[in-house]
Amino acid sequence: MNKMVLSLLVDNTAGVLARVSGLFSRRGYNIDSLSVGVTENPKFSRMTVAVSGDERILSQIKKQLLKLEDVRSITELKDGASVCRELLLVKVKVGPEERQQLISLADVFRAKVVDVSTDSVMIEITGNNNKIHAFIALLDGFTIEEMVRTGLTGLTRGGMVFED
Repeated sequence: MNKMVLSLLVDNTAGVLARVSGLFSRRGYNIDSLSVGVTENPKFSRMTVAVSGDERILSQIKKQLLKLEDVRSITELKDGASVCRELLLVKVKVGPEERQQLISLADVFRAKVVDVSTDSVMIEITGNNNKIHAFIALLDGFTIEEMVRTGLTGLTRGGMVFED
């Protein structure tokens, strides 16, 4: 199964997210990750959508998205030609004896401790999918109380920009 990350420039209007996600659900396609935010131009939002499927399905997804009137342009964010990141917040249950071990682990991954209480530590980490997965795997000996991920977001490298 192939994976693809698409960056969509869409009109910043009510219902755009529902129309885009509805296209996926109507066709039976799964969204692996979705993040949306307004761009430097308030008329537009940028959606980063990670999807997986065979070549035929991925091609069909692009074609169907381009048919939506709210979608202005689509760029595939390819490895090496783009920068993709994800944010993870994780609250880990720790006692005083484990706290320093967890903080040292966070330092190795250039993560930030954003909250400390008597029985837990909250860590913020950004990075590519592999970095996030590696960090979570190393938390195996700890008790994760809560965890949330933003989903991928990304831009193409260099001088390539979306035109409106």
